[in-house]
Amino acid sequence: MGERRKAREAALQILYQLEFETSEPGPAVRAYWKSKRGSEATRGYARWLVEGIFEHRADLDAAIQKVSKNWRIERMGLIDRNILRLAAFELSCSRPTAPAIVINEAIEITKKFSSPEAAVFVNGILDALRRGFQAEKPGEREEEHARPNPPQGNADSRRRSKPKED
Repeated sequence: MGERRKAREAALQILYQLEFETSEPGPAVRAYWKSKRGSEATRGYARWLVEGIFEHRADLDAAIQKVSKNWRIERMGLIDRNILRLAAFELSCSRPTAPAIVINEAIEITKKFSSPEAAVFVNGILDALRRGFQAEKPGEREEEHARPNPPQGNADSRRRSKPKED
């Protein structure tokens, strides 16, 4: 498991704990890492996620609410709601993580901590959020994650690699 996945899972657990406390995130983050192991990179990324989500929670919840038809934030399960916040925060910020990776990570974390059915729900909400964020900042996200085109080769090699049609 990668460092960022570990950090996202740690952040989810800290955010869950913060649902029951009204304190600032700092003490919750420190308490979490007293009983868990993690590299400095994992700890730093988890802390960045938790603090950013805590600071921008109202905006994140409003964005999620805007795209979630017939589901108020308060009706969503605690785990699902916090996974949506995690991914929405990463999708909305300028960190260079491709939206597809953020969404896939959220789906996998949902399957682990919630359920496969919830993963479908999370996927739909996050895809709508991604489209909304990209509409707000046209072209920015695509340019950030532009990949070079694969080598084209000559016409003969393209013909050979084309699948046969029945």
